[in-house]
Amino acid sequence: MELAVYRIVQEALTNVVKHAGSADCRVNLSRTAPGAVEIEVVNDAPAWLPSRLPPRRPGGGHGLIGMRERAAMCGGTLSAGPLATGGFRVHARLPCGLGAAR
Repeated sequence: MELAVYRIVQEALTNVVKHAGSADCRVNLSRTAPGAVEIEVVNDAPAWLPSRLPPRRPGGGHGLIGMRERAAMCGGTLSAGPLATGGFRVHARLPCGLGAAR
């Protein structure tokens, strides 16, 4: 599960750089009850302004599909989409295994 958390955050941040350029971004990781880890990555880019976005580079990652698959492999969920105020949000919730509680 720890590797899934790391890779989801890594891919979400890669997508910010790739699609929103130098937009401000925040990552929030939290342990929630009952026994889950939540990941939230939000960028505060203005609503889609193509003239301000850097040119798209061909990807080598697995993007949103890969993040969803990683979350599902851990028994979790992932949602992603644009925000009404501009920017983009990725949110995942992964259950902690019984042995993972500390």
